[in-house]
Amino acid sequence: MAAGGFSSKRLARLQGLLEHHVESGFVPGMVVVLARHGEVHIEATGHLAFEGAGSRTPMAVDTIFRLGSMTKPIVAACAMTLVEDCTLRLADPVDDLLPELADMTVLADPHGPLDDTVPAERPITVRDVLDGTLGTGMVPAEPGTVPIADALDALEYQSPDGWIRQLGDLPLVHQPGERWMYDTAANVTGVLIARATGMSFGNAVRERVCKPLGMADTAFSVGSESIGRFATAYEQDNAATGEPVVEDAPDGRFSRPRMFESGGGGLVSTAQDYLAFASALLAGGALGGERVLSRPAVTLMTSDHLTPTQKAVSGFWPGYFDAIGWGFGMSVRTRRTHLGPSVGSYGWPGFYGTAWYNDPAEDLTTIVFMQRAHAGDQRLPMWHDFWTTVYQAIDD
Repeated sequence: MAAGGFSSKRLARLQGLLEHHVESGFVPGMVVVLARHGEVHIEATGHLAFEGAGSRTPMAVDTIFRLGSMTKPIVAACAMTLVEDCTLRLADPVDDLLPELADMTVLADPHGPLDDTVPAERPITVRDVLDGTLGTGMVPAEPGTVPIADALDALEYQSPDGWIRQLGDLPLVHQPGERWMYDTAANVTGVLIARATGMSFGNAVRERVCKPLGMADTAFSVGSESIGRFATAYEQDNAATGEPVVEDAPDGRFSRPRMFESGGGGLVSTAQDYLAFASALLAGGALGGERVLSRPAVTLMTSDHLTPTQKAVSGFWPGYFDAIGWGFGMSVRTRRTHLGPSVGSYGWPGFYGTAWYNDPAEDLTTIVFMQRAHAGDQRLPMWHDFWTTVYQAIDD
């Protein structure tokens, strides 16, 4: 038996699976961390890039990756530190800190013209922002077909104040509390945190979450001294040549401070940093004697907050919430449907193929890091194979 209650023979299949994704040219490299019963198992294969210096630098536990939407759980945890010290209260309207979102109007028809609106039936609360039910968010639609989708896509991310002002000038898509909508709530959370703390959003995340947990490489940009550890991100393959297309290079947009520090997906991190964050949550809010959140706060953050009525009208496709719910900044497993995370597991993937889940029933943390755009779609066959490979190796 391998450390952590895994079968060493079965766990060996994981390395083969990772090597397959690298050898096939899907990604230049991957890092996977499994932590269970106080033991940490790390699989790293491949290199930081297909080309250049990165093609000679092996993937490692301290390789820096773009988190994409795996930023959201860290942001929610930061907000919960403010709930704990009573700077924020879940039931309070956000009007005082975010006056741009006070006295909102709501589209009479979510697909209709922007000037056909009705008054919001109630204010947006802090809880609405944290659980994604504030009334606005991602609206998947072909350009030119849904006015509010085009208007939300056109928002400029030049400064937090400018962005929230533009958002407040638009009507809500739905009434506050009516349904869950994705992504925008996390950016609203970032502005809320900045105004509540009186410091930049990035500084608040660093001081309240990253610094206490020793997450030295988790930030909204990568310093020049660390660029050599930063993996290259790729788009889908070029249709004509079949070659991978660089989406963002190490010296690209993350190599300098960001004017808009995105709560929805703006952080970079390492596997070892994210393991510290995940381990603290799994342990009830503390790591190495440093408490970031109370156990009740972690329980609240990782519980399903959506009602059956909200689930029935929410999600990216019909039945999206049949087996999951939504806590604060992450999904929560409500039904086990395959050889994978148990009921009560929580976590979230990211745009570039990153993923993290804590499974309290198995005392298991799983972290996957790669840098391939759209690989975060959990419907991809690769994810079915990955979770099957992890869970079939549990042997105690």
